[in-house]
Amino acid sequence: MADVSDPKINEAYEDVRSNKSDTNWVLIDYESDRSDKLVVTAKGTGGLAELQEKLDPAKASFAYVRVTYSNDKESRREKFILVAWIGSKCKVMRKAKVSVHTADVKSVFHAYSIDVAAREKDDLKEEPIVVRLRKAGGASYDGV
Repeated sequence: MADVSDPKINEAYEDVRSNKSDTNWVLIDYESDRSDKLVVTAKGTGGLAELQEKLDPAKASFAYVRVTYSNDKESRREKFILVAWIGSKCKVMRKAKVSVHTADVKSVFHAYSIDVAAREKDDLKEEPIVVRLRKAGGASYDGV
């Protein structure tokens, strides 16, 4: 079981969800290589591109991101995604625990439209994620 009891995790989650805040992502990492305690290590206002810069190929991490996109000229939508990051150089035992720990993270980051399993930074490119969000959002009138 992952320890997600740090109140700063929930505070950061609420900050990302708040319409009054510019913060649109939060990253949580394991406190140390041997620990199952998760802590907030970064947050920002630069979306998926900024988040990608913070991901370490040697780590497993989780992120919660607000993605803003348009369906047409008049509309703007905001959806939330949960990211489970397993870097390509992450240790085998940590990789094995991530699938179990994801359930614990979902208990805190519980309101999201899609989850994204990312192994490479390219897995977090905005365009394919927006396509997935549109499909998950129900009616699509543009043939996507």
